[in-house]
Amino acid sequence: MLIWYDIRSDKYEAYYRYMVGEFVPTVREIGLHMYYVWQISYGDYPSRQLEFVVTDRETLRKALESDTWRDSEKRLKTYTTNYGRKVIPFENRFQF
Repeated sequence: MLIWYDIRSDKYEAYYRYMVGEFVPTVREIGLHMYYVWQISYGDYPSRQLEFVVTDRETLRKALESDTWRDSEKRLKTYTTNYGRKVIPFENRFQF
């Protein structure tokens, strides 16, 4: 699963505290494992992209349908703009 966004300039510090202290540990508990974090500094793309991997489709389905995911994603969106998400098959390279 890919997630991309720009971090709101007025929320950088709060964003980092949330990501490290809450978001990543919480989504790991529901089966989503962060694999890559990309900082994109060239072109007309959002500046941040996260890649998560799961063991199987059922784990992903359950995770994305959970209240934990909905609450975590909703809060992440308060720190970002240009937010997007999509599910794609894993490839061990940069994907968009």
